[in-house]
Amino acid sequence: MNYLELLQLATPEAIVVAAALLILTIALLTGHRSAQAGVSLTRRGTAGGRHTSTEGAPMGVCVAVAALGLALAAAAVVRLTIRGAFFNEMLVLSPLNSLFKFLVLVLAFFTLLLTLGERSLPNEGEYVAIILLATVGLMLLIGSEELLMIFIGLELTGLSLYVLTAFDRASLLSAEAGLKYFLFGSMASAFTLFGLSLIYGTCGTTGLSAIAAEVKGRPLEPLLFLALVMTLIGFAFKIAAAPFHFWAPDAYQGGPVPSAAFIASGSKVASFVVLAKILLLGFGSEAGSALWHAFVAGWQPVLAILAALSIVIGNLVALVQKNVRRLLAYSAVAHAGYTLLGLIANGREGFSATLFYTTIYALTLLGAFGVVAFVRQTSGGDNLTDFAGLRWRSPLLAGCMAVFMLSLAGLPPLAGFFGKFYLFAATMRAGAGHGLLWLVVVALFGSLISLYYYLIVLKVIFLDKAPSTAGAQLDFASGDLMSRFVATTLAAAIVLIGVAPSSVLDPILAALQ
Repeated sequence: MNYLELLQLATPEAIVVAAALLILTIALLTGHRSAQAGVSLTRRGTAGGRHTSTEGAPMGVCVAVAALGLALAAAAVVRLTIRGAFFNEMLVLSPLNSLFKFLVLVLAFFTLLLTLGERSLPNEGEYVAIILLATVGLMLLIGSEELLMIFIGLELTGLSLYVLTAFDRASLLSAEAGLKYFLFGSMASAFTLFGLSLIYGTCGTTGLSAIAAEVKGRPLEPLLFLALVMTLIGFAFKIAAAPFHFWAPDAYQGGPVPSAAFIASGSKVASFVVLAKILLLGFGSEAGSALWHAFVAGWQPVLAILAALSIVIGNLVALVQKNVRRLLAYSAVAHAGYTLLGLIANGREGFSATLFYTTIYALTLLGAFGVVAFVRQTSGGDNLTDFAGLRWRSPLLAGCMAVFMLSLAGLPPLAGFFGKFYLFAATMRAGAGHGLLWLVVVALFGSLISLYYYLIVLKVIFLDKAPSTAGAQLDFASGDLMSRFVATTLAAAIVLIGVAPSSVLDPILAALQ
């Protein structure tokens, strides 16, 4: 296979990379002109008390180019009908991979819209380009079934997200969040790489299908079990599962809102897809058992412990949060535990339940961050008190936030209800004698707790009076258009998916055939 054939197979990724390079070029050229304009403006002063920003145009141009690149990449994903595994499974083209590459591109597009409201960010062009590079990393993650390429995708994504988290140089919280994210992420990468090296040492290959053939029919060796545990530790960090979640609250709160939104949505989707493929495709025969009456060593008991800890710790700590972004972070820890139930259930039904739930969760949380972005732009903060009186100041966004919170709580008829129902039902049906009932009970208990703190957010929005007066109302009325567009579009999607879940579930089931 020559390079032109390879480029044809990797057309979506190549388009996104080309868009990122073009944006860096535009940012370099316009940044130099803006600097010259800024010097001349400083010398002349501002006429009539008005100040003209020289940074708005580059951001708008860069976002437009990035959005065009994502649209072209999405079209290339749809039009690429070639199927098969290439280069020893380093690149796998399948309906499932194409579906979730398309989803990642959609999430990146909505994240780009949120960047238009971040007026305090320096070097906007570079910020947009790094979002695209993170998107490429996620696409490589989803499109590979070879351990070394998966690790390369993890590192490209991780390095991009570390920079995005610490991008606001004027904020100490952003710098602290980026440093913590980097330190925890570096340690997690070390665990992952060491685990993958042990897998290669015990199996002699790095392709998932070859690994599956190698381990099938033989008992789980202690060294292979250690390799699986170390690999799971690395991925537990990526999905913010307890007790490897300590970076998440700071990253969600300290980083710019678009950065936190992309970490919570796109990164989670890709991480769960690749984790599911590693466990179910590569090590399905080494699952063991997490049944309460028949524990057997394997990756299922490890995931069961991670899921239970995530559900309990995430929901209990979220109860005492006063900042909405930290509340969403601890909520994300709990939802990571819920999503792991589908992998523990194993099989096609459990896999589809995990993919469906992570899809609707990503859309929900990205929409919630759209509301947070709007409130932050208009009130200067994202604490619970900053959401007071949102019902009177922006009824549309208050309604959107209600949709997101109630969907996360799992109330009908929203998408979150069907997602949780599907997950819990798949888990109940897995194993003999309802052996996973204990996990379902823990998940139901966690869902009951979560209802309280989600309702606290809605209580502040709909019942509490805003501390400010008409001036704040004017600020809310003149808020960022793109944040409102993201929130309303995704709220409508959550309602529609809840009414017709087959619109998302059927493509997932078809891709798993």
